[in-house]
Amino acid sequence: MSWAGPEDIFLSTSLASYLDKKLLVLLRDGRKLLGVLRSFDQFANVVLEGACERVIVGDLYSDIPLGLYVIRGENVVLIGELDLEREEIPAHMICVSVAEIRRVSTIAQKAERDATDLKGSMRKRMEFLDLD
Repeated sequence: MSWAGPEDIFLSTSLASYLDKKLLVLLRDGRKLLGVLRSFDQFANVVLEGACERVIVGDLYSDIPLGLYVIRGENVVLIGELDLEREEIPAHMICVSVAEIRRVSTIAQKAERDATDLKGSMRKRMEFLDLD
């Protein structure tokens, strides 16, 4: 049986290279958080300082400030470092207020629910065709 050496321990803590850097964290529920990584553990629980949630609806976006934010590791899908030299947002995107993005987001969610309901009702209407 071989024991882990110091070089193996560093490989298992790959988040260490992201400490004190600005990151994008994609969560399981689809939210996108931005912030500076201050701490983490073996379960990928992370602490972001100066965190904000970036909400994007079409060509509109808004950053909702969250402050110091603790994220449970099981909710993390992806963690990536942001390049501070590059522009974060494409030129065609328009920054709007938090209230405006919430209003637009609510409308978009309702439209998506309506489309899903319509799709379900269309399936029920077509059941008599028995396409199998």
